[in-house]
Amino acid sequence: MKIMVGRASVWRTEVTQVLGLLLFVGIIELIVYAVDPRLDGVALVLASVVLAIVPAVLWLFFFYTQDRREPEPKQFVVGVAALAGLLASAVGQPLLKGIFEVPSWIGHDTLTQVLGSILVVGSVQEFMKYLAVRLSVFYSREFNQRMDGVVYGSAAGLGYATVLNIDAVIASGGVDLGVGVIRIVVNQLVYGSLGALVGYFLGRDKFDRKRVWWMPLGIAIAATINGLFSWLSGEITRQTLLFSSPGVVTAGYNPWPALALGTALAALVLAAIFFLIRADLRADAAGPVEAAGPSSGSGRLATGTETL
Repeated sequence: MKIMVGRASVWRTEVTQVLGLLLFVGIIELIVYAVDPRLDGVALVLASVVLAIVPAVLWLFFFYTQDRREPEPKQFVVGVAALAGLLASAVGQPLLKGIFEVPSWIGHDTLTQVLGSILVVGSVQEFMKYLAVRLSVFYSREFNQRMDGVVYGSAAGLGYATVLNIDAVIASGGVDLGVGVIRIVVNQLVYGSLGALVGYFLGRDKFDRKRVWWMPLGIAIAATINGLFSWLSGEITRQTLLFSSPGVVTAGYNPWPALALGTALAALVLAAIFFLIRADLRADAAGPVEAAGPSSGSGRLATGTETL
């Protein structure tokens, strides 16, 4: 049987999400510039937490206004995002901070930072997104086409990023709203798009009977992009500030290059997934595609052509 259903709505959702996040940054920056709110204490923490949650809410809103032809069940999408957030809080962060003690050595030198960001941080984070989908909806009848992997992978990435953002703003006692909203949106763009990439590999793994190395390859690619972005964004956002006092030099932070880089990364990753799926569909013309493994008998498959 062919896996069916036109899902142009998924791509509209992803593009709208990127544009919506950039608009969100613009609105917050305008408010900060015009009003210059002076928040501190509990008020600053609450405002920062709201900023951290809004991008995930925007994604859900865009998805459910666009994906009307065959929408994924709300409880499944929200459940995957929640599970990814739970894995981030209960497993991912304790592993990185408590077991691997990443903060104590990650900035030692450039090579350590790059390799540590890929092999430790990136690998743990992308594996947690994989688990969020694999342990929840992967064998469900609702995961019935390749594109569902992109949807659920995106949800896992956004859930993971949301928890990391909330954890960061609470740990720091709130963030400067102008700078903080950019950091929050960058995380959502990067984690969401890389979650979609992991989801693409999951979709192929389920329906195309891929070899045992397929998913490790997908996680490794996502982890490599994750780590390289983490290192490069740190390099391009660092700036030197010189003060009038003789000999006083300090490091500053300019978040805008990270936003540009995160937007470019999200656009490139989503474009790559789009063209990979188009290539898959062309390959489908040579013969039918069947679900593999335990899920083959449980999906609500239908004859037809899966389109973009």
